[in-house]
Amino acid sequence: MTHKIASLKQLQENGKNIHRLPFSIRILLENVLRNHDGFAITDDHLDTLINWNASGTDKDIPFKPARVLMQDFTGVPAVVDITSIRAEFVRKGGDGAKINPAIPVDLVIDHSVQVDYFGTDYSYQENVKLEYERNAERYQLLKWAQQGLANLTVVPPGMGICHQVNLEYLAKGVVERDGCAFPDTLVGTDSHTPMVNGIGVLGWGVGGIEAEAAMLGQPVYFTCPQVIGLKLTGEIPPGCTATDMVLSITKILRDTGVVGKFVEVFGDGLNKLTVTDRATISNMSPEFGCTVTYFPIDDQTLDYMERTNRSPEQINLVREYCQENMLWRTGDEEIEYSKVVELDLNTLEPTVAGPKRPQDKILVKELNSRFSTILNKDFQRNYVPFDDRREHAWLNEGGSGTQFVKEATEEHKETLAIETADLRSVKVKLKNGEYRLSDGSIVIAAITSCTNTSNPSVMIGAGLVAKKAVEKGLRTRSWVKTSLAPGSKVVTRYLDRSGLSTDLEALRFHTVGYGCTSCIGNSGPLPTHIAEAVDSSEMVVASVLSGNRNFEARVHPQVKMNFLMSPMLVVAYALIGRVDVNLMEEPLSYDPNGNPVYLKDIWPTQDEINDTIATAMRKGDFKEVYDVIFDGEEEWKKLEAPEGSEFMWDNDSTYIREVPFFKNISVEPSPLTEIENARILLYLGDSVTTDHISPAGSFNEDSAAGRYLLSQGVDRKDFNSYGSRRGNHEVMMRGTFANVRIKNKITNREGGYSVYFPKKETLTVFDTAMKYKADNTPLIVLAGKDYGSGSSRDWAAKGSSLLGIRAVIAESFERIHRSNLVGMGVLPIEFPAGESAESLDLTGEEEITITGIASDLKPFKTVKVRAIKASGDTIEFDATARLDSAIDVEYFKHGGILQYVLRSYLNR
Repeated sequence: MTHKIASLKQLQENGKNIHRLPFSIRILLENVLRNHDGFAITDDHLDTLINWNASGTDKDIPFKPARVLMQDFTGVPAVVDITSIRAEFVRKGGDGAKINPAIPVDLVIDHSVQVDYFGTDYSYQENVKLEYERNAERYQLLKWAQQGLANLTVVPPGMGICHQVNLEYLAKGVVERDGCAFPDTLVGTDSHTPMVNGIGVLGWGVGGIEAEAAMLGQPVYFTCPQVIGLKLTGEIPPGCTATDMVLSITKILRDTGVVGKFVEVFGDGLNKLTVTDRATISNMSPEFGCTVTYFPIDDQTLDYMERTNRSPEQINLVREYCQENMLWRTGDEEIEYSKVVELDLNTLEPTVAGPKRPQDKILVKELNSRFSTILNKDFQRNYVPFDDRREHAWLNEGGSGTQFVKEATEEHKETLAIETADLRSVKVKLKNGEYRLSDGSIVIAAITSCTNTSNPSVMIGAGLVAKKAVEKGLRTRSWVKTSLAPGSKVVTRYLDRSGLSTDLEALRFHTVGYGCTSCIGNSGPLPTHIAEAVDSSEMVVASVLSGNRNFEARVHPQVKMNFLMSPMLVVAYALIGRVDVNLMEEPLSYDPNGNPVYLKDIWPTQDEINDTIATAMRKGDFKEVYDVIFDGEEEWKKLEAPEGSEFMWDNDSTYIREVPFFKNISVEPSPLTEIENARILLYLGDSVTTDHISPAGSFNEDSAAGRYLLSQGVDRKDFNSYGSRRGNHEVMMRGTFANVRIKNKITNREGGYSVYFPKKETLTVFDTAMKYKADNTPLIVLAGKDYGSGSSRDWAAKGSSLLGIRAVIAESFERIHRSNLVGMGVLPIEFPAGESAESLDLTGEEEITITGIASDLKPFKTVKVRAIKASGDTIEFDATARLDSAIDVEYFKHGGILQYVLRSYLNR
């Protein structure tokens, strides 16, 4: 090669058994070999990877990514943090120009568009208009950052979802820089960053805190992972999709237990999996629990690169480099994996997952019976079969009956007749018709998320399902809020060219925006009459979406059941309007002549899908879309933003505030102290997600964040969402643990509440924490297994820190959140194996003292916990401080990773 490379082939020729290493480990080894400096990256790190132990090790390794990917929910606070660090550095006499990203950063604005308008040809324009009205201050900051921070590019709103843009455009496979060639690698501030593993690029999600440190030149340190081999054989059968495949894999890998591990895919099943099928799998790595799901580069990779308009020179570089440096998949490798898990793709069946976890796989043919069981188990209601209900069917269809404002209009005022015995059922009577909603009715049907909208097979498939349904005279049910949110404008081009956009729109699947929408909770309000019907009867309604997350209250706070599925099934379920149905046997509906129409009648063959893709997709679309990706639409071009190297903070802003973490920072950290006489702020169960800890969706005027904004003169209609206000710590600390479905065992009240024990007052978590802060009382959280699962949400750790939480004691932690807690100076502690708060007879009312922190702190140190009950009885136990490496200890001593980085600048 003409480029300099860190040669793995040379290591192999020198007697090292590189050929036995998984491809993902080889990339980590190349990274350490190339960046070896004898200080941050040492011989020990090289030895750990060269002699990789498939059984696992507790040794730490560094990783210096080639670039960083961000979306705006995490990107805004990251820019605020970097800008705040720069401001403090300048106040201390430093040169602000030194505080800049050291590696390229791509920030894609995709998380802010909300589905307020739907089902019409003007939905997209109206949603964009509202998006800019709500987010002007945030977008002004990001537009400033485009010119105020070096090495940072911003993809404006309306251009696509970050992971699809990454897959289709940003990812290079191999990077050329300063005469060297090396693998394209990244970390991203979104947990679904591993989607790019599908194109052979190693990358994963980290908290914004870690990503910011990487931006500033710090290596990312983590424990050298085990690698699980996922062996795929066979091929996806007719009638099934890549979505059915990934939901099945989610179940398999969750059952296997892959948290903190890499997964690498091999087997002859890869030969017929396109890059977009592979990316669908890789996208759901966080749902599997693993760090990455890596697909090595092969001919399929280069074929995708060619079809998405990568240059011939880039494709040749990828081929030449990977074949030269032992990173090319032939299928004949003899790799040693930590464990092998197999899936025969021929065994797949149509699948959904839910109602509140992605790993809860349900076959479509079993959804009706499973719904009945869930309704009884989770909601203590007896299911009444659809045909046995007193009245069932659309009574008098006369239009959608929807309004796009929060207030009911005279035309749409309705009467609600609530039947409360057993299954809940509500008759909704509108001026132009009547219908009945019941437990299990679908109120949201969303084709959304990069998981699926990046895959032409399921998107064209959804369009063909719509086409065949329209031809049969079918329409979506009027109580279903429908939406289509493509992950890039390329999707719209091929749907338009094939004529399928017209068919989707005939079923009210109009494009509502180019962003994450319902998948991250930006579903927008339900039509007023439906919202009132749901609330008045406490009805258990459902959403169906082609997303990757369905945690409680994530998709919409009024929707208690959420089912993940392919875009094709989303269309099908929208036609029938309920989930308590076996779609494999029962009719979707009846045509105008009274003939039943079944799923099989509107399901396209794979040949039909492939033929449509062949005629509708063009390489030129990728060129035209991505040539102008950084320009933005007219609204972005008109947006006025500050200029210059220093951002001028506006103290009256309710969106953007300088964070308090770095103000008046000392040049050296203060000595560590023990945690004495702490109170328990929350006592939580298993599977508490970062959505529970730091919700992203909307909030009301009675919440702590709502009361704050009202006090600042913000009207209720202008609250926006927690996610959009992550640039303001005042809102975010009030939103911490404010999820409406979080269950704190200290109080019987569901939602973000706790107890101030000195006066036994039940207050919001925020108000409780502030009372303890006034008393100088430290706080801790008790939790069960998998604490902090879900999104890589740094505000879940930042908010915890600002509330005064010193430690979280849990049975286990998800990888990213554990790292984020350390990165904010909050100590993650694990109960002894087999023990829990419950088994130790903790109630949440105890005072807690934790010793072993102040001196001789080291990785995985055993600390002593003493809990004193109100009676004076004492419970004592040992626990493990989850500081997993020496660098974790250093970050914790400094009160956080960014404090460590800032002090390193101050001490130069």
